[in-house]
Amino acid sequence: MTSSALVLFMTLPGLALFYGGLVRRKNVLSILAQCLGLAAVVTILWWLCGYSLTYARGNALIGGLRFSFLQHVGTEPNGDYAQWIPHSLFAVYQLMFAIITPALTVGAIAERMKFKAVMLFSVVWMFVVYFPVAHMIWGAGGWMNGLANPGAGIKAIDFAGGFVVHMTSGWSALALCLVVGKRQGHGREPMPPHSMVFCMTGTGMLWAGWYGFNAGSAVAADGVAVNAFVTTTLSAAAGCFSWSLFEYVRRGKPSVLGFCSGVVAGLATITPASGFVTASSAVMIGLAAGAATYFACNNLKSRFGYDDSLDTFGVHAVGGTLGIILTGVLATAAVNPNLATGPIAALVGRTLWLEQLKAGAIVLVWSVVATTGIAWIVGLSARGLRVERDDETIGLDLAEHGEEGYIVE
Repeated sequence: MTSSALVLFMTLPGLALFYGGLVRRKNVLSILAQCLGLAAVVTILWWLCGYSLTYARGNALIGGLRFSFLQHVGTEPNGDYAQWIPHSLFAVYQLMFAIITPALTVGAIAERMKFKAVMLFSVVWMFVVYFPVAHMIWGAGGWMNGLANPGAGIKAIDFAGGFVVHMTSGWSALALCLVVGKRQGHGREPMPPHSMVFCMTGTGMLWAGWYGFNAGSAVAADGVAVNAFVTTTLSAAAGCFSWSLFEYVRRGKPSVLGFCSGVVAGLATITPASGFVTASSAVMIGLAAGAATYFACNNLKSRFGYDDSLDTFGVHAVGGTLGIILTGVLATAAVNPNLATGPIAALVGRTLWLEQLKAGAIVLVWSVVATTGIAWIVGLSARGLRVERDDETIGLDLAEHGEEGYIVE
């Protein structure tokens, strides 16, 4: 229950403040509204059939409907996932992952996409991308569930959401921002964050909440959970150090934005590996995360000119993808005994990285193609994805919600 609350805390208010501080002041409430709206909508979808499609036994690609409306989800354990906690608690814990994933995606299209289009897109995206990918990676009988499905076509591992959360949201974010297009004035006028205080506060909340995200994924207060807690801490710190060092060398000044970005990069990249790697490996992962995401956010974005407003792709897609590959290289049964048995045992320390690459390629293509198609359909049904030019000029707070984040007397 504590871990569930911590993961919700990552979205509300952690991610809301982190993203809210990075946009211009005229759009801060639009970010808060999107995070709150998605928390409500995804929770209802999870109750309706989302949990069932993700975790009920079905086929290799999608779950069944046995747990629709949370039927048969009570206080007795579900042996497929945890034989020592109530089934309903497991369902609620996994709900928090489902909430934050589409909320991460909206960072790429901040300040220009209609609220109703964001909500409609996210609803369809959950069914087409999140539920199937989560089932394939984590669900009983999932096609890419290397830990628990002896018949898995691809034997991948993901401790806490590298494939399921960061790759799906990050690569979808890139596709979505390309479909929606750039903000007015992008590349011609400055668009600095309106509140680095909000951003840093949100970063601290994300770091604290991430312990529920990673350590909680052990589904027990045991040695694996402790290891995930330690590796999460080390990678976040190393990512912060690495990003700020690159910034200092290239610009002569380490920024608070750089510190915050490095922390989140380290956290995102360690996520799939946190319960599988040693402390020293976590430091290596964090250092690599800071360097790779710094390059993506500062060089790759300027080179190709896409408008990933809040660097969702640069941090979560790049960090998540790097993390799943490094998981395949660095995972060890000495940290997690589950790697010593079952279908994954023969791959650890040998060719597991190749399985991770295969699964990553599928998740990448699936996310990008599905997002492009969904965005096109939603654009037609919502009479366009973007707000009107005048509305974008005055800001989404007033145009979309009739409120202002700040009142100047």
